Amino acid sequence: MAIRGVASTREDMTLEEFKEWLKQFDTDGDGRISRNELREALRRRGGWFTTWKSGRALRQADKNNSGFLDDSEIENLVAFAQKDLGMKISTW
Repeated sequence: MAIRGVASTREDMTLEEFKEWLKQFDTDGDGRISRNELREALRRRGGWFTTWKSGRALRQADKNNSGFLDDSEIENLVAFAQKDLGMKISTW
């Protein structure tokens, strides 16, 4: 079994729970997630190499190249989290 680097006490979360989890790391309250905010979210979840992983996540999910993730890009982040971080997020 491969080590993914993101530990979790819960196996699964819904899309809404994922969005709520991310919101708690939106420290400036602008409704967008920056690389630093994403890095902190991954770190708090027990991840390793969070600076590198948050950069990869932002590059893959930030389709408008704004440097931030907004609501329209959350599904891209979910796809990254499921594929590259081994997170289980149900979209139903």
